[in-house]
Amino acid sequence: MSSALNGKKIILSITGSIAAYKAASLCRLFIKAGAEVKVVMTKAACGFISPLTLSTLSQHPVQTSVSSEEGWNNHVELGLWADAMILAPLTATSLGKLANGIADNMVAAVYLSARCPVFFAPAMDVDMWHHPSTQQNVKKLQSYGNHLIPVGHGELASGLVGEGRMAEPEAIVSFLGEFFSTTQSLSGRHVLITAGPTYEPIDPVRFIGNRSSGKMGMALAEEASRRGAKVTLVLGPSALSTTDGRIEIQRVETAQEMFEAAKVAYKSADVAILAAAVADYRPGTVAEHKIKKHSDTYAIELVKTPDIAAELGKVKKNSQVNIGFALETQDGPTNAEAKLKKKNFDFIVLNSLQDPGAGFQHDTNKISILHANSTAEQGNKMKEFELKSKVAVAKDIVDELELVLKDKK
Repeated sequence: MSSALNGKKIILSITGSIAAYKAASLCRLFIKAGAEVKVVMTKAACGFISPLTLSTLSQHPVQTSVSSEEGWNNHVELGLWADAMILAPLTATSLGKLANGIADNMVAAVYLSARCPVFFAPAMDVDMWHHPSTQQNVKKLQSYGNHLIPVGHGELASGLVGEGRMAEPEAIVSFLGEFFSTTQSLSGRHVLITAGPTYEPIDPVRFIGNRSSGKMGMALAEEASRRGAKVTLVLGPSALSTTDGRIEIQRVETAQEMFEAAKVAYKSADVAILAAAVADYRPGTVAEHKIKKHSDTYAIELVKTPDIAAELGKVKKNSQVNIGFALETQDGPTNAEAKLKKKNFDFIVLNSLQDPGAGFQHDTNKISILHANSTAEQGNKMKEFELKSKVAVAKDIVDELELVLKDKK
């Protein structure tokens, strides 16, 4: 795994836990693996391990405050410099601050400025770790796309035995090495992703739409980009944005606009992930002016919008992979299988509004994946997953995509 870290720029962020003493070994292991390390610390962390020790090991000054006698320490520049930021150890206090965007120290300021993947290794006593507020904060950080390095089980500083120990330095280095070893697995691939809702105008102020937030599609775009793919994201009306400058975002509003943009991008795409919640119908005519209330009823004639997935499925080449989504309220597997065949998908991602935490607006999702043709490596035709953050779900979907691409070689 060490070769995967060779040449990587890593910010090692340390907060005020007794486990801070492990940061010296962690810093040394990163450097041994070929990484360049810069250290930031909270003032509380300085009581457990000396900044001098870490500056000596890293061969860089240690930043402990946003400002010092030398002037302003540029947390923004540091956040842009890194390929990865690792928070180890991360205390319950600092966890709460990061989860809620409280930037009252150098570590939090760098975290909020970082455009790189962020990993966090919590360290605290067993009851603190299991407290609902701590678990909620962990889920918050994960929902933002950050990566949890699981805590260990063993004897704690309090003398109790249980979960809450910071992962050992060797395990942390291995975790990051595994992460970066898969980063370029989609290098050279062009991935088209549609996401978000479409809005079909009724008049200048009203429209037909749905509750899709685009979060699942955005998570997929960022995961595919992280693995080295060229990503074109055709995004319906959504407030979402990304800090990944490699992702090309084309913003559209209607189903027709999404179809036109997707049709052009698909010509050079190796993969199409059709995650958008596209309106099936649009008003046949759009009023030039705002419609006034004149009667107790008002009829709107609806006409079909382009079926983007079906149209792309008709021109799909054998070398291309198409992935669809099915959000169902009943008969999920049956409806998903019919959609899988009709639209020429390689596999379809099924979720149900009946599952708590799944569907529109949530930061979590619970999916099943149904393959058109299963291989021994892919396993059973229907693969079910537990409730996870949409970031984690995106990883599962892209993992599945890589299996299909491997089978097409």
